[in-house]
Amino acid sequence: MKKLLFVFALTISFFANGQNLYIKTYGNKNDKPIIFIHGGPSGNATLFEGSNTAEALSKKGFYVIAYDRRGEGRSIDPNATFTYAEAFQDLNSIYKTYHLKKATLLAHSFGGLVATLYTEKYPQNVSNLILAGALFSQQETYDHILDSVKKIGTKKNDLAMLDKVAFVETLNKNSAEYRKGCFELAGVNNFFKIPNPTEESKKLYAAYDSGEFFKTNIRNKNAPLLFYQNEKQNNIDTRSSLKKIKAEGIPIYAIYGKQDGVFSDDQINSIKNLAGKNHFALLDNCSHYLFVDQQKEFLSYMSNWIK
Repeated sequence: MKKLLFVFALTISFFANGQNLYIKTYGNKNDKPIIFIHGGPSGNATLFEGSNTAEALSKKGFYVIAYDRRGEGRSIDPNATFTYAEAFQDLNSIYKTYHLKKATLLAHSFGGLVATLYTEKYPQNVSNLILAGALFSQQETYDHILDSVKKIGTKKNDLAMLDKVAFVETLNKNSAEYRKGCFELAGVNNFFKIPNPTEESKKLYAAYDSGEFFKTNIRNKNAPLLFYQNEKQNNIDTRSSLKKIKAEGIPIYAIYGKQDGVFSDDQINSIKNLAGKNHFALLDNCSHYLFVDQQKEFLSYMSNWIK
């Protein structure tokens, strides 16, 4: 109860300072800090917390900070702009509030773009950059999704699916509608799900679905629209930024699911070569939400890499 009251008071202080951020910490503040950066736009950190990943990671000897970006999830803010600059402001406020000199950034999905651009701008603040199922070449991801769905539709003679692909291909590639169309096709074709869920992953997903965190799984449908409206860097390839970060001596680690349908083999090989063989892991029977699909392996890599 004391811990819950402390977290609640901390959240209130952020509202008082105009940040409107939901933040929760796990573990001992004297341990090495890890900031989890969730996907989106319109995402949140509820699965990372509700699957017990945040707490389990803290028990490995880390001070884990989970938060929802401004205007997303539980960080409700009608004035949010959803730009990278705004995301950087919120990250800097976390560093200031928790008196962090450096922290490991653990970035999932779209959070990989946020974390990479932040590290490039503020390298002095980052001890390690970990890309976990993280985006780094958006157009290649979209092209791979559309090409893969075309093959599926052709094989099944699914004309409706092929028509949907053809329609998406006519859209502006720098639009929220194009992004939405690509990821809807990926979702319908189970690109985000593992083919053979383990008993452990079934339990973790079931616990999340029936728990308190799922009840606060808030999805702001306006977030992607406002992101594309306000952010000029809305379809980017961050590999040049990652190379610059690596050249500056900041360790980059990459961990991906072998069955994550949103990444091509070429993309996976590309990020493996960039991070380096000893800084890369490809988890089998694992898709996009790798910290749930193969949680034990995921936690083991985190512990070995950072410690």
